[in-house]
Amino acid sequence: MAHLWQHPYVNIFKHFNLSTWKKSTKEGEVASTMDKVLKGTVYRISGSIPAGNYLQLPKTGSQSLGLTGRYMYLMFRPIPAKYFVVHVDVATQDNLVVRVSFSNLFKEFKSTSTCLQFPFICHASQGSVSSFASIGSRDQGGPTPITARWTVLSLDFEHILSTYLNRKYHFIKSIRLCANMVVKNIYTSDMMYDPGITFEESKKRGMVPGNIAPMPREMAFPLLKGSNWHDVYDIIRFPAETEMKPFDSIQFTNQRSSGNVEPVRQSSKTVDISKCVSDRVTLINKVTAPREKKTRQHVNSDLPEVGVVDTWSVAHDELGDVHLFAKTDDDVVVHREDRRTGREISRNKVRGPATVVNKKDNFTQLEPDPILKLKKIVGFGGGTYKEVLWTQDVTTVVYPCHAVVVAMKVNNGRQRFFIGHTDKVSAIAITGNSALLASGQTGTMSLVRVWRFHNGECLAMGKTHTHSLHSLSFSSNGNVLCGVGKDGQGKNMVVIWNTSKVLKSREMSVMAKAHTDVDIVRMKIAGFDETRMVSCGRDNVRLWRVKEGSLRSAPVSLGEHHNMDLTDICFENCVQPDKESANKIIYACSKSGHVIKIDYQKVAVQHVRRLLPVNKKSTKDKEVKTGTGICINSMFVSEAFCVTGSDDGFLRLWPLDFANVYLEAEHEGPVTAVNLSSDGMKILAGTITGNLGILDVSTRGYTTIMRSHTASIHSISIDPYRKHIATVADDKTIRVWDAETLQQLYDFSAAKECPCTISYHPSKQVFACGFENGIVRIFNVSTTTMLAEHRQHRGKITGLVYNPNGDYLYSCDSLCSLVLYDTSTDGYNINRVLNNTVARGERYGPNALSVSPDGTRMAFIGPSDFTVTVVEGKSLDEVLRIDVTNMNPSDNARTSIDTAIQVCYSTTKLAQLLVTTANNKLLKFDARNGRLLTEIDHIHRSGCSSISVYDSGKYLATAGDKVIKIWDYDMKLDINFQVFIGHCEKINKILFTPDGIGFISVGEAIYLWDFLAFEKPKPTEGREVVLDQEQEELIKEMERMNNSMGKSFTEIPRRSPPRPTVAFDSPGRIEDLSSIYKSSIGDIDDIQSSNSDKEEILIGPELDENQAQLSSESETEVTVIKGRSMINGSAHGRQTSQHSPRHVMAESGDNITLTTAKRVTNDTVTAKTKQPPKVHKHYKHRKKQHGIAQRRYTAPPNQAGLKLQSVIGYNGDGRNNMVWHQDSGLFVYTSGCIIIIEDLDTNEQKHLIGQTEEISTLALQHGYQILASASGKFDNIESQICIWDLQQGVCKKVLSHHEYDIVCMAFSRDDRFLVSIGDYRERSIVVWSTSNYTVLTTTITDDPIHDVQWDPYSVNEFSTVGDNSTLQFWLLDETMSEVALNVHVAVVPNDLVSSHNLGSNQVSFTSLVFGGDSTLYIGTNNGMVAAWDTRQNSCFIHWEADETEIGVLLCNGNKLLTGSVGRNVRVWSIDGINEMRQPDAPRKLQQGLTMEDEMTLNGAVTCAVFDPSLEMGIVGTSAGTLWYINWTERTSIRLVSGHMDKINGLSVCKNGLLASGADDGSVRLWTIKDREQALQFQVLDQKCTCLAFAPSPQQLSKLSSPPVPSVVAGFSDGTIRMFDINKVEMVLKMHPHAVAVTAISFSSDGRTIISGGKDGLIAVSSPTTGLTVRVICDHKGSPISNIDVTNRQDQDVGINAPLLWLASSADRRVSVWSADWTKDFCELVDWLTFPAPAFTPDGTIIDKNNKKHLKSLPPTLARFSTEESDIILYVGYGMQKHVQFYSLSQRKVIRTAALTHWATCLETAPDSPLIAVGVNERLLKLLDYYEGSFQDFTGHSDIVSNIKFSMDGKLLLSTSYSEILIWEIAV
Repeated sequence: MAHLWQHPYVNIFKHFNLSTWKKSTKEGEVASTMDKVLKGTVYRISGSIPAGNYLQLPKTGSQSLGLTGRYMYLMFRPIPAKYFVVHVDVATQDNLVVRVSFSNLFKEFKSTSTCLQFPFICHASQGSVSSFASIGSRDQGGPTPITARWTVLSLDFEHILSTYLNRKYHFIKSIRLCANMVVKNIYTSDMMYDPGITFEESKKRGMVPGNIAPMPREMAFPLLKGSNWHDVYDIIRFPAETEMKPFDSIQFTNQRSSGNVEPVRQSSKTVDISKCVSDRVTLINKVTAPREKKTRQHVNSDLPEVGVVDTWSVAHDELGDVHLFAKTDDDVVVHREDRRTGREISRNKVRGPATVVNKKDNFTQLEPDPILKLKKIVGFGGGTYKEVLWTQDVTTVVYPCHAVVVAMKVNNGRQRFFIGHTDKVSAIAITGNSALLASGQTGTMSLVRVWRFHNGECLAMGKTHTHSLHSLSFSSNGNVLCGVGKDGQGKNMVVIWNTSKVLKSREMSVMAKAHTDVDIVRMKIAGFDETRMVSCGRDNVRLWRVKEGSLRSAPVSLGEHHNMDLTDICFENCVQPDKESANKIIYACSKSGHVIKIDYQKVAVQHVRRLLPVNKKSTKDKEVKTGTGICINSMFVSEAFCVTGSDDGFLRLWPLDFANVYLEAEHEGPVTAVNLSSDGMKILAGTITGNLGILDVSTRGYTTIMRSHTASIHSISIDPYRKHIATVADDKTIRVWDAETLQQLYDFSAAKECPCTISYHPSKQVFACGFENGIVRIFNVSTTTMLAEHRQHRGKITGLVYNPNGDYLYSCDSLCSLVLYDTSTDGYNINRVLNNTVARGERYGPNALSVSPDGTRMAFIGPSDFTVTVVEGKSLDEVLRIDVTNMNPSDNARTSIDTAIQVCYSTTKLAQLLVTTANNKLLKFDARNGRLLTEIDHIHRSGCSSISVYDSGKYLATAGDKVIKIWDYDMKLDINFQVFIGHCEKINKILFTPDGIGFISVGEAIYLWDFLAFEKPKPTEGREVVLDQEQEELIKEMERMNNSMGKSFTEIPRRSPPRPTVAFDSPGRIEDLSSIYKSSIGDIDDIQSSNSDKEEILIGPELDENQAQLSSESETEVTVIKGRSMINGSAHGRQTSQHSPRHVMAESGDNITLTTAKRVTNDTVTAKTKQPPKVHKHYKHRKKQHGIAQRRYTAPPNQAGLKLQSVIGYNGDGRNNMVWHQDSGLFVYTSGCIIIIEDLDTNEQKHLIGQTEEISTLALQHGYQILASASGKFDNIESQICIWDLQQGVCKKVLSHHEYDIVCMAFSRDDRFLVSIGDYRERSIVVWSTSNYTVLTTTITDDPIHDVQWDPYSVNEFSTVGDNSTLQFWLLDETMSEVALNVHVAVVPNDLVSSHNLGSNQVSFTSLVFGGDSTLYIGTNNGMVAAWDTRQNSCFIHWEADETEIGVLLCNGNKLLTGSVGRNVRVWSIDGINEMRQPDAPRKLQQGLTMEDEMTLNGAVTCAVFDPSLEMGIVGTSAGTLWYINWTERTSIRLVSGHMDKINGLSVCKNGLLASGADDGSVRLWTIKDREQALQFQVLDQKCTCLAFAPSPQQLSKLSSPPVPSVVAGFSDGTIRMFDINKVEMVLKMHPHAVAVTAISFSSDGRTIISGGKDGLIAVSSPTTGLTVRVICDHKGSPISNIDVTNRQDQDVGINAPLLWLASSADRRVSVWSADWTKDFCELVDWLTFPAPAFTPDGTIIDKNNKKHLKSLPPTLARFSTEESDIILYVGYGMQKHVQFYSLSQRKVIRTAALTHWATCLETAPDSPLIAVGVNERLLKLLDYYEGSFQDFTGHSDIVSNIKFSMDGKLLLSTSYSEILIWEIAV
């Protein structure tokens, strides 16, 4: 009967009603979801541990399914990049239960009497990258490919049990589906179904038993009409009749053919013996005779005829693109795709041209084919810099260049290429006879290719390593290849291949492999035995041996050197296999400079030597070796020599006893690879800087054969007359190359500036270069000088181009600016600047501008992405605007708005403008009127990065998808393009050479191609360069100067050993672009000079408008001070502007008188002046979103429920916001908007609270009784200066005048005046009278001011320093009726401004201090300190005091203290500095200055106060720390500590400790009583998002000093870390979440950790094992806001549970759970959902389908009540602002308490009926639990983000950004 009801099939999920889970069970992450492909409900099983996440049928193991169907159909899809497991328990006829399991975790088939394990090979969809990568791979197991499809798996259990166990199948007992998979259903049946057969075909065949039946409608997958089932889905049958390896595995086979699959008995064959014997003998001879080789005819109707020029191999991809691979002989490898299996097949050894016949007789294609031939690649390294090889004949060197292996002839530089890798080549190896070459690529698809070296043919491929292949080694005879990489678990995997049959049968098989945790850097095969190897790595040297198919190793005991990091290893005489094994020696080198000699037979160290640096400045001409060892990166040992390459840049040749150095050559960077030729006479060396060189041992001559960029190349430009190529790259260098030899001629470098685009002048030897910081510089190549520099741009330069005549230069940046330069002037004067003209963004660079061939017009994308604008070349006046979105309005199929990507002009004859778009289209417009001519779709798959047009207009080149396409320009052929590969990174620029015979592409390297379509022009049509008389004289002058210098422009740069310094025979190298200044002579092409005797003070149009506005106001009279204009470091430079209506000429140093003014309004500051300074000294307020609440309810002090007890933290964002006086003990600093007065003896604090915004700076009167504090403007709160009486602790006066922030203040020497400085937006100087605190005078300056100091020897003089090297001496004139300010603008010497690396206009003066004897010291943003004579107002000395910005200066007459952004505090002795005042003394002092001491702190120095002797003081840093420093004792002690970023979590414990976690990644432990930081755990590059203390056990909490419980913290990367406070260490790290952890808590018994993530998943983890035992998905999709746990047991709330816990999510849902973790019990008790309006608090309509709106809503928070056991307190966004009290027993909200603002945090007091609430509006609310009355408390400078009650209920702690406030509860 059971058989009858199960016929024809059983729907298992439907039969067992899976959705109810009554007859089945699930564990872990099992959820139902909708699948878009199947258009129905499916079940997703996921999780990191398959055994803990599964779906099981039936519910318990004692039950049975009893399914008797022979076939089980599993309809599933494995989750990509994951593993899955399936277990099926099957019963046999003799009542034996057999478990049949299959998984892609299993590597091989295993069998026992009760268990069968089959490996599952996941199938990648046809045409995907994974399917191509699997070709030739022997190990196809592992994680599921990305392109895995829905699969029907048919298991024939009758056949399986019969074949593997010889038993009879009875029924299926149970099924368990484990993570990770998506399953649709499971069916059982006695019928064999084929989804590819339709019912019509079934009727024709007749449904007879044994035939395959069509899939029933209920089981079928949805299929579109006209589609083929096998093109969309996969079907796998097991067992299957296939010979595919590995055997006994479940894998995809071709199932398209259908028919009888069961064995069919064949009838016996009948043999006719009636014929005579002779006939049979003749037949036998005919059969056994050798057969003639048939000519194979290749026919394909889809492809055109391919004519092979030279030697190439051809491959076709799925879109029909033709990929050409350069070869070196006549062999052609034609790659095709098998239409039946989808796998790629190859046909080799096809001689001559490959002909493909097409159905179309008159087929046309682009000719010639191929049209490009790769000629040379300029580059070395990329994936590795440690691989260089010699061939046996010492004529060729082999090295990797990104994804290409290059073989280059040494004598002529010709290159051959091995192309086929898809990622960077990380290892290469060659056989002893140079017959075979092996190369391996790194990345996630590690692949080894074996090539025939002499012709570049790929013979075999091996894919055994999963990723990170980094070492290859061939045996000397080429029979064995060894490789080292990583397996799927990240372990090192050593694989040994048998390559003896590669040359004959193209087969390479795995001999042995091993997985190990031992670090392996290099591995070599012994020359005397190909089965023995040696490897080295970190802390180990191991000997390996292959024996009987297994690979085993033994370590070498290194003794005391076991901790060394070994870098290379090799055998002595490795190419002599006949040498006796007793003398086998191994050499290994290390990063510490050690060379270890190892006896191979004894497996012991013989000798250890160490390479130490040499101090050549020792006495008596002796070299003394000192210091640590020099890192040796590579070594090679021959019979007599050892060659080493080290980090100090030296290539050294040693004897084997290392007694002395035979030869050494110094390079510009660390030597990473060395190799000695077979004759021992030539050494090949490679460096980390991309250079390759050869040292000839006999002649001691050095030849550099290759120089290259070490990072991606952004742009390229060509000098057509001199055949020079200029490139710019991410390695911050500009290089000039010879176009014919590709030898490097010049190298310009900038340490802190990155060039991004370059353009050569059409005729002069001059190029313009644009940088990422917006600077445009023009260089003369021959003289290596800078002709001009412009800083007009603020963003990255995205376009830079000369017009064809060279009269104008155009530049644009990423911030929409366009600039026109006049190249006829010396300084490339600016003719016009247009803002908001070019489209915004960096993606248009470096080809954002295109100039027409005649130079009359220029085109660019802008002002939006949708438009292309054409402007006049001379004036930038707009003449045409094209909207690319409106090209084809009738195209109804268009689903998205198109945007322009690239623009390019065609030739003058064609007069067309080409535009490429984001939808991969090429648009051709008429360049004259903008009419659309042609539209071509799908030019590339993922965008076009560059475009170029051939001079004749016949061809077009485009770059994209890492390939180059050459097109027929007219697009009239059947196939209009050819595709060329070779690049492995984005191609940034392509161009045809001006002579038309070459083509250049740049990306990761420079690729030079031969353009084979070039035709020599006829004499009448030839291209002739017509030169006028001036140009002819110019060329003659160049030749004359060239001959006089004795070398040509194209001379090979260097043939001698390289040195770091520039030699006469080396290329011109400029170490820092900013150190090049304007040449007074110019270049040889344009010899002019210009001088100016006066400085020009320019008042631009913006300042004119300000003055016009000010003059129109009768009550306000303000004078604008314009600082000196430093042009290229000269005080007498001239600045011009096309828009300046007038110029004011003045001698430098003249005094300017300023009259009084009433108030500086915001209108006086232009938009240009509002750019924030780049210096650290200038105060910039932190961005905030909410101001303080206007309505607040505060109680009188005697009735307040809270009293501020103390504050933890110091505001590191402030400037000079700390004061200290040694004698009185006054110590004042700020934290947020609170001023803290701390007694250093008693550790008590007093607080001055009155300001609501962050305090930026402090100023203390000399009587130490009055303190001034400043805060900026926010919302409706004005900028304030509060005057405090420190004795009484009250605010005497509040001053309001400034519009924005106040950066610094200072009291005069007699305390009669207070000067305050406005920030960069205001730039005002305000002088106050301290008698009545009124404004005496005010003015504004052109440049922002960073610091101010009163002259201690005068009562009415002060000085200011600021941007653009501004130093101003001010005099407060009280002699007139109104107080006036006189100012003297100091003249800054040229050498002070020029001795920097920031650019002439970027030097800023950041700090100043007055010393004794009329001396003023000034610090700059580039680390310089300058001394000025205040009597002459002149600088007499300056020196470099630090490498970074000087922010603090202090002086006591004979000592000077400097504090820098680089965290350094230094003390200088300046006793002899006054001797430098003499007129003949040099300004740069080398003697007399001594740095006495130095300390390095934990952040940039923001303030410092010391005693008069500068022996001890207090220093503040940007890290939120105040340090006490004592120079005499050399000590530094933390006085105040704090977080430097936003605090995200607080937690307290009974030990009086507080834990906090912040965005700076730190977890800190504080003692609440004395506010001291006890511990700090730092996690780099992550944010600590939440934390919690573990509950203290009851038995331990009763002790007098119980141990501190552990702290668990969640981080932004989804990890959870647990810290043991008692051991001061991290004891556990877990990763249960894939996104940031947002809430965390221990269970009440401490047995589990409950954590919630940003994705709404809740993980329950064990703190002892670290395993995630449960994942709760009920809140999935909404971030978890908080988790709360009850500590009370035996609650009587109508719920039978010992413990409760809850979780709330951002979608206003709260779940309450009952848990008993000792019994692994957790069940949902209640689910609360609270209503809310359909709009956000600001009125925006909420889109329910978009979860992003949750960020703008107040958080959802819930807490268990400490007063009533069954009450839950809830706050969140809803209809009203209130706290809701929800009863668990009554299942409803029983009451509410009103709030005035939305809550951001919620906490309940443990022992009192109090509720604390924090809000965005910076208020802390304290509510009565029963009555609902509340009080508001201020003092926070930002959102109140966290609140916590202490365990005893006496204190309340709150956080606001980085400050922690501790409140004492007074009720």
